[in-house]
Amino acid sequence: MMERLREGVNSIAVKIILGLIIFSFVFAGVGGYLAGGTVVPAATVGDQEISRNQFEQAYQNERAQMQAQAGDFFSTLLSDPNYLAQFRRNVLDRMVNQALLDQEAKDLGLRVSDAQIKQSIREMPAFRGATGLFDNDLYLAALRRNGLSPDQFAEYVRQDLIREQFVNALISSEFALEGELESLYKLEGQTRMVRTLTLPLADFADKAEITEEQKQDYYEQNPSQFVRPEQFKIAYVELSGEGIADVADVTEEEAQAYYEANKANYGTAEQRKVSHIMIQGDDDAAKEKAEAVLVELNGGADFAELAKTRSDDTFSAEQGGELDWFDKGVMDPAFEEAAFALASKGDVSEVVQSEFGFHIIKLDDVKPSDAKPFAEVRDEIMAQLKQNHAVEKFYALSNELAEKAFEMPDNLEDAAESVNAKVERTEFVSLSELQGTLANPLVAQAIQQPEVREDGLNSDIIEIAPEHVVVVRVDEVRPETVLPFAEVETQVTDLLKRQEGEKAADALANTLVAELSEGNDAGLNASGYAFGEVAELARVSPERETVELAFTMATPVEGKAEYGFTRTFSGDVLVVALDAVKEPATEEISLQSQMAERVARTTANIDLESVIAQLKESTEVTYTLEAAEQ
Repeated sequence: MMERLREGVNSIAVKIILGLIIFSFVFAGVGGYLAGGTVVPAATVGDQEISRNQFEQAYQNERAQMQAQAGDFFSTLLSDPNYLAQFRRNVLDRMVNQALLDQEAKDLGLRVSDAQIKQSIREMPAFRGATGLFDNDLYLAALRRNGLSPDQFAEYVRQDLIREQFVNALISSEFALEGELESLYKLEGQTRMVRTLTLPLADFADKAEITEEQKQDYYEQNPSQFVRPEQFKIAYVELSGEGIADVADVTEEEAQAYYEANKANYGTAEQRKVSHIMIQGDDDAAKEKAEAVLVELNGGADFAELAKTRSDDTFSAEQGGELDWFDKGVMDPAFEEAAFALASKGDVSEVVQSEFGFHIIKLDDVKPSDAKPFAEVRDEIMAQLKQNHAVEKFYALSNELAEKAFEMPDNLEDAAESVNAKVERTEFVSLSELQGTLANPLVAQAIQQPEVREDGLNSDIIEIAPEHVVVVRVDEVRPETVLPFAEVETQVTDLLKRQEGEKAADALANTLVAELSEGNDAGLNASGYAFGEVAELARVSPERETVELAFTMATPVEGKAEYGFTRTFSGDVLVVALDAVKEPATEEISLQSQMAERVARTTANIDLESVIAQLKESTEVTYTLEAAEQ
């Protein structure tokens, strides 16, 4: 039970719920996710197909999310073909699970209203502007980038909300009982009084007598333990941005221009708040309609009232056309130019055409810039520009390195000279022994390429990290071989001594436990070892091996200890005496406590897993994507 509670938050249910987040799919290409395919699907769930295009879009989306979170570590994991295949299969499994939930929700007749869909879209972080409020232009731009109409996206949101409604119905229906919480509280808070005795492996290994015959037999029977792996002598040229001297000059004019273009980085740039009336379309009819609205405004009509009745931007129309605060570089260029050209509050623009349609813009308010003056940030800008020049120089040199390594593929000296670097060389090392720059998995992959490993040619340029590259070549290869006995005799001796030492330590521990359990401490006194002081251990303690054993031992009878033994990570034997079990004081646990929430959540996750398992049993699910493609 304890393990189930700890693992609950990592269950498949939580992963499914997290997979229901809508807006992340927008930027991975929701249009492709909604579109079907004509080729063999990735999977079939009942009569619903999950196309390969849908699968690839979902895979790329999740991969991008993981890459953003874990960076180079995730890239390293993906370089393992087995991990990559499992990762892709997990994505497909989640898509199958979502399809099963969608079908069940539909069968149950679950629905969401148009108002709920509208509210959900307005609350999506992806569509919030600089002030944190919904930005309709940002919303429309995102849909256009992904080839979606508002109706298509709304339908996708509807499907997602229905599924979420079904999942929430499951997870919100669980609860915890008071008695269950009290029992769990006692179980988690329980401590155990223990004493420990250590039998060091070294004591027993040192006393072991190993004959020459034993060593020779072990060597002959276990040749795989004494294999020297394939080794390489490697030459390489490394280029790093940190090692490039920045000798470029930065002029005052260049720094001033940079300041003007990036004022927002040194304070708050000027912001404007406007209202607009938008007429959708790009034809003459739409333009004429917008011009007619402008005529009404010039005739004294109220801007807010016209926005409510005439604007095709339904979200802003509800607020009389009012938009959030924005600064330069956020809006459509034509819209932005017209908005920043308005001089005074209340001024109204002419008809302006953007990629969304025709606009009439009214200036509501202005927040002046409060950026620091150039003199205060000059040194910072100069340093930044020098760094930018250094980066530019690095990429120029890295291109030169790549070209020379390719043009002169049978040596690295010319390539090194072209970038004012030197060729570094290693002694014989195996791939597992590579260190520093060469320890990067991409280097090991390059070394194993036939043209590098067998033909002795230079590798392609390898990016170790941003502004850090290397080119490698193999100077010499030493094949895998079983080392002669003379070279490994000491290793064989140590292995056999350890084995014999473990047997002797286990034998003594068995004897001590049996005797102590019978109340006989003669063997303990004769052994020269003794238990330490009594310690009170909770379930979560640094003494992991002791805790794992102590909390599996039976509760001792009062006045009589329970005994057992285990092995530590280092190989020592640990004899444990359990003297007593202490229960925490009974405490009334509130049904609104965090523990109650945790129990209910874990139970709900288990329920959701069970529902999905049952749906899979009652629905024909076919995976048609080849294992190699997953």
